Amino acid sequence: MSAKIRLYVEHPLGPGQSVELTREQAHYLFGVMRLAVGGHVGLFNGKDGEWLAEVSAAGKRGGTLSCVEQTRPLQMPPDLWFLFAPIKKARTDFIVEKAAEMGAARILPVQTEFTNSERIRQDRLQAHAVEAAEQCGGTFVPEVADLQRLDRVLDAWPEDRQLMFCNEAEVGSALRLAANEKGQPWAILIGPEGGFSDRERARLAALPYAHVVSLGPRILRADTAAVAALTMWQQALGDWS
Repeated sequence: MSAKIRLYVEHPLGPGQSVELTREQAHYLFGVMRLAVGGHVGLFNGKDGEWLAEVSAAGKRGGTLSCVEQTRPLQMPPDLWFLFAPIKKARTDFIVEKAAEMGAARILPVQTEFTNSERIRQDRLQAHAVEAAEQCGGTFVPEVADLQRLDRVLDAWPEDRQLMFCNEAEVGSALRLAANEKGQPWAILIGPEGGFSDRERARLAALPYAHVVSLGPRILRADTAAVAALTMWQQALGDWS
């Protein structure tokens, strides 16, 4: 048996485990989706896989679900970080949603020299990552980090993590990778609407772990570049190949 409604919860999941719903979750299940006692929901928490749960109590301000059986084990994404410069609100939301759907394990908004947005709502973006996992059948939710300056992120960069640097100035540079690089820690970096500064390009190109690539002969919008870059990496090194 499977459930059409999926819900992310911050509770342990296991045989016979009871899960108390928040007021917002209860409103969604019983007010919006019209579930009643005996109805079924798919639950996941990013750790214990997906579980079929039955509604054992339903109310306007809360409710209780009881785990019945595991329907899918936890499916971890590749060890991939996705770094991007925030843009307009709706398009930043889109980037986070697509990164979560397409298999990023961690999402890092970064402040570059030409980034237009100086702040983000980390909690709102994290909620978008949760919603993306709920809707696309994922059992893992990537962490969305708070906004950090790109230079500081690079200062603390782990030496074993490779970086796919998507540079709009490098038309024709393809992603050429050795077979033994598959399965290693990786990251993808796309720039802001104004592109990277000359200083940023020079620093990134000089990094021993950076792989400078082009996303084609056209300059892409940042949200389009996010999908293109994730597709390129997943086909070459991720769990699509």
